[in-house]
Amino acid sequence: MTLDFSLFSRGGPMMYVILLMAVIGVVLFVERTLFLHRGQIRSTAFVDGVRNILAKRRLIEAMTVCEETPGPVAAVVKAALLHANADEVRLRYAVQEAALVEIPVLERRLGFIAALAQIAPLVGILGTLLGMITTFMQFMEGGQYATANALATGMWQALICAAGSLMVGIPAQLAYHFLSGRVRALVRDVEWAANDIMRYLLTEYRATA
Repeated sequence: MTLDFSLFSRGGPMMYVILLMAVIGVVLFVERTLFLHRGQIRSTAFVDGVRNILAKRRLIEAMTVCEETPGPVAAVVKAALLHANADEVRLRYAVQEAALVEIPVLERRLGFIAALAQIAPLVGILGTLLGMITTFMQFMEGGQYATANALATGMWQALICAAGSLMVGIPAQLAYHFLSGRVRALVRDVEWAANDIMRYLLTEYRATA
């Protein structure tokens, strides 16, 4: 079967809502995927590189490397370096504050994708109900002589809306879980990098000062 515009139009007005939701979902998924991919770095190698620079007492160079590296890991490490000579309480507070700024940026728009996954089937149900209403109206207007073609209009609308909503809702749900997994991985990297650089600054770095 060829899925052309005539088949789409048989789904009724709610199909345009479903189409709009599909376009928004694709745009958000691509944007979030590219953003999270850009922020994903090899945190172990990055922190080791920063520690090697700090071992040579080149604090400014280490901060420059953090500024040139994208992602939340580099931002949190930079916050720690800015307070490298502060006491432990101030150092931990600075790192936690930086993490509180970076993590919401990672989670931005994920809630909207989750909402699309939940709302799309509801829109499909609404379209299905409208199609059934159309079917019964055609049946009542036709009385005992209602044609199959007249009744099929409402059935087409009901079935196409139901299928279209699931074609949007299921990928949106998968996209949400995929992106959530990427965010959790980045958050773990941030936590590990923060603890590792703080431990280094409070022990080895200050011991060689």
